[in-house]
Amino acid sequence: MLIGTILRGKGAEVVTVRPDATVTALLAVLAKKNIGAVVVSEDGSSIAGIVSERDVVRRLYDRGAGVLDEAVSSIMTTEVRTCPPDADVDDLRQTMTTHRIRHVPVVDAGRLAGIVSIGDVVKSSIEALETEKAHLVDYLHR
Repeated sequence: MLIGTILRGKGAEVVTVRPDATVTALLAVLAKKNIGAVVVSEDGSSIAGIVSERDVVRRLYDRGAGVLDEAVSSIMTTEVRTCPPDADVDDLRQTMTTHRIRHVPVVDAGRLAGIVSIGDVVKSSIEALETEKAHLVDYLHR
């Protein structure tokens, strides 16, 4: 299965925040949208970084509550792993597991085209296994 298939099912909306947004504003976005990470972008289509709940928690521990007034750019991950829509789900699952990342932006022709989470990847893998199982059971009962 391809990543583009996942995006067609879940939609291509990507929540972004500007690098100069405060960490407090970021937390409001995460809470309102009930998500775990956002792409940091100046224009909604380029990627400056990514920031997750984990990033916030770690910086709160390191720097204290003052981090809440800092810019998102001060806590974001700047080396962002991305994938194209034609990437294989199994390959991405391996990359996410190996590098311990939970969210991967999807980039098509240099523009942000979606985002997939480890939950999306696992869900698609389970669905593929269930389909394969149904085919095998059907084959055995013929």
